[in-house]
Amino acid sequence: MNAWLHCLSHTPLIGFNDPAPEVLAEVNATIASARERIRVFAPELVVLFAPDHYNGFFCDVMPPFCLGVGAHAIGDFGSAEGELPVPQALAEACAASVMEQGIDLAVSWRMQVDHGFAQPLEFLLGGLDRCPVLPVFINAVAPPLPGFQRARLLGEAVGRFTRGLNKRVLFVGSGGLSHQPPVPELASADAHMRDRLLGSGKALPPDERELRTRRVINAAQRFVEDQNSLHPLNPEWDNHFLDVLSDGQLSALDAMPNAELSQLAGKSTHEIKTWVAAFAALSSFGNYRTQGRYYREIPEWIAGFGSISAAPVSTTFARSHL
Repeated sequence: MNAWLHCLSHTPLIGFNDPAPEVLAEVNATIASARERIRVFAPELVVLFAPDHYNGFFCDVMPPFCLGVGAHAIGDFGSAEGELPVPQALAEACAASVMEQGIDLAVSWRMQVDHGFAQPLEFLLGGLDRCPVLPVFINAVAPPLPGFQRARLLGEAVGRFTRGLNKRVLFVGSGGLSHQPPVPELASADAHMRDRLLGSGKALPPDERELRTRRVINAAQRFVEDQNSLHPLNPEWDNHFLDVLSDGQLSALDAMPNAELSQLAGKSTHEIKTWVAAFAALSSFGNYRTQGRYYREIPEWIAGFGSISAAPVSTTFARSHL
């Protein structure tokens, strides 16, 4: 029984509005190093905690958490498209176990996911289909949002389930850190956008998909010129958050109100709850130690961009590779 973790920021802007070549090379080297550690670990199962950006989950029914018993990536922003290799019986057993542990978890037999799920599978494993995956959605855009405590408890419940599988399990958290791209909000949407947010956006026509892509690219280009055009990045908060993870003090975030996080670091920063869930799952295997911590502000991607690995200190693999 072994476990490994990697948390990585995602961004739809890779390849569309990249930073300077030396910064891009630095990020690519960080991802390549993480991918090599994962290759050596050779996971038999990936548990992927990730958000959505109104591509698969909408305000007609917005669960705080959802496990995909089947899942398909749509390929937005040039990310990989196709079916995720979800082991159905294992996913159903995981959902049942989490519910029995007191966490309300929705399930979907036809989960639609976007770059938030696809990018970590591409970047860290080389593709969507390289390893069986349990995809776990955490709502990070549509109020009411789950808080840090519920995300932690979800992760712990998933971790306890996987601990009994006698498999090499890779936990992945996808998203964040500080950022607030132009994601629409139901409260201020016009009639057309409101209809999209209420569910019709699940099958956007190609021209509207292209307009959405261009809107985000244009916002990023303006943000590079004027970092007050959107919510500013907050490297101080981002590094504090990474310290909390590294110190294993996940419960220290439990009482933080959602509104405070939005004000500090931007409304899309709620994606970091995927990192909390992933670290909480890992903590079910015992005390852990982190490595490969990386952080950089990248305004071209409207992101405080981070990457970090971890493993339980008690495992054979961790003793050899941490």
